[in-house]
Amino acid sequence: MFTKIKIVFLGCTHYSKDLLEFLIRFDYCPEAIFFIPEYFKISYSKTKIKNVNYANLAKVAEANDIPCYEVESKDGKRITDYYEIIVKLNPDVILALGWYYMVPKIIRKLAVHGSWGIHASLLPDYAGGAPLVWSIINGDKKTGVTLFRMASGVDNGDIIAQKSFAIKFKENIADIYKKATEASKTILKSSLDSIEKIKYKPQIKSEINLYAQRKPEDGKIDLKWSALRIYNFIRAQTKPYPGAYAEIEGKRIFFWKAEYTKRKMGKLNIGEIYCINDSFYINLKDGSIKVARVTFDNIEEGFDKIVKRYNLLGKSIA
Repeated sequence: MFTKIKIVFLGCTHYSKDLLEFLIRFDYCPEAIFFIPEYFKISYSKTKIKNVNYANLAKVAEANDIPCYEVESKDGKRITDYYEIIVKLNPDVILALGWYYMVPKIIRKLAVHGSWGIHASLLPDYAGGAPLVWSIINGDKKTGVTLFRMASGVDNGDIIAQKSFAIKFKENIADIYKKATEASKTILKSSLDSIEKIKYKPQIKSEINLYAQRKPEDGKIDLKWSALRIYNFIRAQTKPYPGAYAEIEGKRIFFWKAEYTKRKMGKLNIGEIYCINDSFYINLKDGSIKVARVTFDNIEEGFDKIVKRYNLLGKSIA
């Protein structure tokens, strides 16, 4: 006989929304939903930052008649301000999926099975911020997702389940994000289906590899890098992320789609734009990138049109 699992759900991204709707479809409907607004305060920024992956979970809550509450540290109510509400819900598990704040112990312990999170890496590798972005930047050929029980540190709790998948050379962050979402659904449902039989695996703290959170300013390309690294850097931060960028004529140029080639034009400067067979490239120290789509001067379109409109052929990015 099926016993309903009482869930409290925390999220604020498209990833959160996908998993929330998936859970509802399989009769794991939360007792309450807590969400963070699109612009919110976080510890590493003095001003509010924009959640580029924001999804309005309040609409999902309304459509399914689920109580929902807004959380924002400093300016608004924190999750601890809802302590009494969560106590009354008496949850079996708290799911923090696509959530930007730490879930304090006083809240985690209110659930019979604690608070679970899914991290987009194979922990203990790539704990911390932007794991998929970092994995692509580093040229990894494989990554995965980890369902874990939250503890007081950053992504250092006991592992519940993991699922790996490939990163193909021509895939970008949007492709890998989709793979991570589907893998998350698989391990989340199987773990909820067998929640009473779970065997938690502690992480070895000395093996946790912690990466820093990324900001839009971290997307600047360094021309000292290899062509392959720059290609990985571009595909790691294309949409829905803010994008990798360089500067030309005092303005930022954002790269959304590019290809890697070993072609090196020795007589050209590093960063110089050149053309072969109606395709436009940027010359680098050990190869080139063939650029397809960019944003320049607030206009997004094909790189060929931008180069011709602004007479950029033969000029160099910096």
